Amino acid sequence: MKKQILFDNDGVLVDTEHWYYTASAEILSSKGFHLSEDRYRDIMIAGESAFLIAEEAGVPISETDRWRAQRNERYQHYLRTEEIAIPGVKEILEQLSHRYRMGIVTSALRCDFELIHASRGIVDYMDFVLCSGEYPRAKPFPDPYLLGLERLGGEKHETIIVEDSERGLRSAVSAGIECVIVHNRFTEKHDFSAAKYRIKTLEELLTLLK
Repeated sequence: MKKQILFDNDGVLVDTEHWYYTASAEILSSKGFHLSEDRYRDIMIAGESAFLIAEEAGVPISETDRWRAQRNERYQHYLRTEEIAIPGVKEILEQLSHRYRMGIVTSALRCDFELIHASRGIVDYMDFVLCSGEYPRAKPFPDPYLLGLERLGGEKHETIIVEDSERGLRSAVSAGIECVIVHNRFTEKHDFSAAKYRIKTLEELLTLLK
C-alpha cells in the first residue's frame, strides 16, 4: 500500500523540458556551437551541462558560466511567455492529496521553480519542494530522493516516485524506491527498462495506485 508520492517537476507537472533545451541551444548557436536534441538528451541523462559541448572544444568554464547566465535569462523569458501547463495536473493532484502525502524533488533552480509555480496552485498540494543545490548530489545520484523520503518520514516500500527521464529513474532506482515513468515526448527515447510502471498521462496514476 502506497502512502506517499515524490514527483519530479519538469516534464511531469509542467511542460518545460523543450524550453530549457531551446534556450540552451540558442545561446550555444550564437557562440558557434550546434546542440542537437539527441546530444542534449545524452548529456541530460548523464546529469551534465548542455555547455559541455563547448567545454570539450576548449572553451573555459569561466566563459561558459557567462553563457549559462544568458541561457537562464532566456529560459526565464520562455517560462513567462510560453504555455507550459499540462492539462489536468492540478485536478489530479487534488484527488491524490486526499490519500497521499506528496512532495516535489526537482533539478530546477529554486528561482526557476518559483517562477514556474507562481500562480499554478500545484505546490498547495505538496508537503515540501526540494530544488537544485538543496541536496548533496544531483540526480542520477540517489541523494535527492533519499532526502525527499526523509522529509516525508515514511518507508521506501510505502513510497512511489513519478519521473519522466532516465536520469531521474536512475536516481529513484539507486534510492531503492519504485518509480513510475510518465510519457514525455522529449525524453521518450530514454532507457526506462528499470521502471516499475510506464504510463501515458499523469491521470493514469489515479488508476495505478488504486
